[in-house]
Amino acid sequence: MRTPSLKAIKTFQIAARHSSFAAAADELCITPSAVSHQIKTLETQLGLPLFSRSARALALTDAGARYLEQIDDLFTRLEAVTEQLRARYGRNSVRLHVPAYFASEMLLPRLSEFSKLHEGIDLRIETQGVHGRTHAAEADISIVVGSGPWNGLIAHPLFAQTMVPACSPELLLERPVLRYEDLNQHTLLVHEARRDDWDRWAAGVGIKTLQPAQIVRIDSMSAATRAAEKCIGIALLPAELSRRKFESGRLVRVFDDELVTHEEYTLLVRTEDENRDDIRALCAWLMELAAPTNRAMNKTDAHAESSRLLKRA
Repeated sequence: MRTPSLKAIKTFQIAARHSSFAAAADELCITPSAVSHQIKTLETQLGLPLFSRSARALALTDAGARYLEQIDDLFTRLEAVTEQLRARYGRNSVRLHVPAYFASEMLLPRLSEFSKLHEGIDLRIETQGVHGRTHAAEADISIVVGSGPWNGLIAHPLFAQTMVPACSPELLLERPVLRYEDLNQHTLLVHEARRDDWDRWAAGVGIKTLQPAQIVRIDSMSAATRAAEKCIGIALLPAELSRRKFESGRLVRVFDDELVTHEEYTLLVRTEDENRDDIRALCAWLMELAAPTNRAMNKTDAHAESSRLLKRA
C-alpha cells in the first residue's frame, strides 16, 4: 500500500479536530465536498473508516482517534525539525517566545543592550498567542511561567512569580484603602487566565469573602495593567515585572501582601539547540537580565524571614 498523501492526512487532522468537514473546509479554504472526497480517499487507502457519520454528528472511530493521536505527534515533530533546519542553515536568527507582559516590562526596555553586543544575531520575538506555559515547536527559546516538569528540555529558573494588588495613585486619593475590607468599595480587575488569584490572595490575608463593587475581567496582563493605570480598578499584578511602574509612580501597591503562586519564570531550550552560539548568547543575556530581580527577591525573602523570627522572639 502506498503511503497516503500528506495533504489528505493534514485534511483529516483538521477535520478531526473540528469534528466538522465544513469547519475544516473554512480553515483550508476549500469546499466541504473536497474535504469529504479527501477523507474518503484516505479511508479507502487505509482500508478502514476514520469517521462515523450521521445526519447530525461527525465522530471519530476508534481507529480514527488512534490515527489522530499518532499524526498529531508526527506533525509537531515535522514542524520542529523544519524550523530547526531553517534556523541552523539560514540567516543567523533566534526565535524567542515570551509572555507579552514580560516582553513589555523586562525584555524590550533593555533589548538594545543585547543588540549592541550581538549585532550579527537576528531575533524573532513572538508574544501573540504565547500563553507562557509550553515550549512551542517553532521557538528556539521560551520564557514560560509554571512549575514544570520540563521533560526533554533544559530549564533555567529566572525568578519566582508573586502577585500584588496595585492601582493608580489617583484612585487611592479618590477612594482610600486603609483596611482589607475597603477593597469591597472598589472595582477589581481580574485576569481571565488567573481567575482565582484574588480569592487566593484574600485567603492568604485572612479575608473570608471578597465582595467588590464591580468585577472587570480582562484577557491579558498588559491590558489589566493599563486599566489599573487608567483608574478603572485594582489589579493583581506580577510584583517584580511591575517594579518599574511602582518606581515611576504610575502605579502604587495597595497592600504589601503578596500572593505566592509557587510558579517561576523559567527559560526553556531544547537539548539539541543548547550549544548553538546564537542561542547560548541570548540565553546568557536573558539570565543576566533577570539576575538583579532574583537577587532582590532573595533579599526580600530573607528580610521577611528575619522579621518573622523577631516577632516570634
